[in-house]
Order: sequence, then C-alpha cells, then structure tokens
Amino acid sequence: MNTTRKRMECVVRGRVQLVMFRDFTKRSAEKFGIVGSVRNENDGTVRVVAEGEEATLAAFLKRLEEGLFLSRVDSVETTYTDPTGEFLNFRILYAP
Repeated sequence: MNTTRKRMECVVRGRVQLVMFRDFTKRSAEKFGIVGSVRNENDGTVRVVAEGEEATLAAFLKRLEEGLFLSRVDSVETTYTDPTGEFLNFRILYAP
C-alpha cells in the first residue's frame, strides 16, 4: 500500500461558484481525512490545496472532477508537490 504523502493543488473550472462547491469540497476532504483549503477566485474558478496520502488524494480528485448535482466541472488542472504540513484541518477560505 502506498503511504506517500503529497500536496495537490487544483484549479477547478466550470459552474463551480454559487453552487455549494466549496462546502462539497470541504465535506469530501473531511470524509477522506485530507487537510488543506478551498477558495473562490475572482476569475470564477475554485482553488483547492490538499495534503494527504497519494491514494486518498486520487479518490478526492475524482470526487472534485465529478462535482455535485448543482455544479458543472469542465476541467481540473492539478499539480503535485511535497507537502508543507501547514494545515491542521480543511478550511473554506473567504475573500478579504
């Protein structure tokens, strides 16, 4: 079993704002035991930063790609790096 921890950063495009996508993302992350954050961007995308085990991140990414019934996910740009350990939980970030 692969137990390598990674950091996954995603930009989700589509109808992903004003449809409870951040809440969906937070609940999904908590279900998988993933830490990180999610926030709406000014360009209409949603940015997700997640840290966890590689296999768990893959399952989480699949959920993000599927979205929820109110949303429409057109694409998810994803990059992986080493985890920073900066997160203790998963949070929804709001614009200042």
